[in-house]
Amino acid sequence: MLFPFPEIVGVAELCNKINGPCFSTYDEELAQAFSIYCGISLVHSLLYKKVADAQHRSKLSNELMMYHMKVNEDETARLIVDKIPEITSIHPDVSIFSFTPRVIYDDQTIPCCLAMFEDMGMINRWRIHKETLVKFVLMVKKGYRDPPYHNWYHAFSVSHFCYLLYKNLRIDQLLTDVELFALFVACLCHDLDHRGTNNAFQVSSKSVLAALYSSEGSVLERHHFAQAMCILNTEGCNIFENLNKRDYEQALDLFQEIILATDLAHHLSAVKDLETMAKEGYDKSNPRCHTLLTCLLMTSCDLSDQTKGWGTTKKIAELIYQEFFRQGDLEKSMGYRPHEMMDREKAFIPDLQISFLENIAMPLYRILGDLLPGSECVYEAVKANRDTWMQIRETAKHKPITHGNSFDFFKMLDEDDDMSLVNNGEGGKENH
Repeated sequence: MLFPFPEIVGVAELCNKINGPCFSTYDEELAQAFSIYCGISLVHSLLYKKVADAQHRSKLSNELMMYHMKVNEDETARLIVDKIPEITSIHPDVSIFSFTPRVIYDDQTIPCCLAMFEDMGMINRWRIHKETLVKFVLMVKKGYRDPPYHNWYHAFSVSHFCYLLYKNLRIDQLLTDVELFALFVACLCHDLDHRGTNNAFQVSSKSVLAALYSSEGSVLERHHFAQAMCILNTEGCNIFENLNKRDYEQALDLFQEIILATDLAHHLSAVKDLETMAKEGYDKSNPRCHTLLTCLLMTSCDLSDQTKGWGTTKKIAELIYQEFFRQGDLEKSMGYRPHEMMDREKAFIPDLQISFLENIAMPLYRILGDLLPGSECVYEAVKANRDTWMQIRETAKHKPITHGNSFDFFKMLDEDDDMSLVNNGEGGKENH
C-alpha cells in the first residue's frame, strides 16, 4: 500500500480462498478497496502520532523558554509589596513630549510602567491584580533580547510615547477603553524576542521563523505576537483575565492587529487611507476609522525616538546602524548582497536618515498633527532633526569615511559635537 506518498505503509495479501478454487475479479476489487481503506487508516494514525509528538515538543520548548524567562522572585515580591509610585516622582518632565524616557535608569523602568498603567486608570478599569501586572511586565522585559536597538529600552520608549499621547492629546476620547488598553499593552510587547534582523533577512536566510510565518507575511511581527501570547498564557501573567468574554475576544484581536501594524509595509499600504481620514475628519462611529487610528498611533509610538532632541536622535541612529551593519556583515558571510543601508562599506548615513525622515517619519507625524491638534510640536521636532541631518550631510561630503566603514561616521560626528561644545564654552557638560 503506497498511500499517500511512494512509501510502503503496509502489505495486504490474499491466500487460500475458503469457498472457491480461486479469487475472482470481484474479490480483487473488494480487496483493493479494503486495502485503500486500511492504508488511509494507517496514514492517519501515523500523522496523528506526528502531530501529538510535535505538540509535546512545542510544549517542552515553551516550558524551556519560560524557564529561562523566569523572573527574579525577590524583585517580583518587592514590586508587589511596594506602592506604585506617582509618575512624576520618577521624573518631573515625564509627561512632556520632549522628554526622553531613555534617561530613566533600567531599574526604574518597571516601576515607571506600573505608574503609567495606574495613571491611565487601567488597573482599576480592568480590575488587574497587582501581582499579575508585575509578573506580566517583568516577563515582557525578560522576553527582549539585547540587540543594539530592538531591546527592552525601545519597547519602554514606545510605551512611554503612547502614555504621552494619552496625557497630552486625550486619545481616550477617540478610542474605546478596550482599544486604548490593547494599544498600550501592544506597545510593550510589539518587538518581543527581536533578533536584530529584519523580515527580508528571515525570508532570504530561510530561518525557522520564515518557515512558520512567511506564507502569511510580516514574519517578525507574527513571532512577536506569538511570544506575547506565550506570556499571557503563562500562569499568573494574563492581564486580560478579568475582561468579560466580549471584551476579552476584542482585546486579543486588537492586540494582534496592532502588533502586525508595526510592519512598516503595513503602514505604507495604509497611508492613502490615513490621509483621506485626516482630510475628511475622524468619525468615531466608523469602525474603519478606529482601525486606522490605532495603527497610526502604534506606528507613531514605534518611531517616536525621532521626535526627541538631536542628542537622542543621533544616539538612536548610531544604535540602529550598529544593528543594520551587523545584519549586513552576516548576509555577506552567507554569500548574500546586503541592502545599501545594511552595508557598512556603502551606506552614507546622512542621506539614509534624511530619506527616512522625509518619506516615512515626517508624513506620519504630519497626519498625526492633522488628526490630533496639539501634536504639531512632534512634527516640528522631526523636521528639526531632518534639518540637522541636512547640515551634517554637507559637512560629511567633505570628510570621506576611512577604511570603508560607514560606522566611523558617528566618531566623526562626536568629535564635531565636542568641538562645538568647546567653541561655545560648554566643554565638560554631559549630553543626555
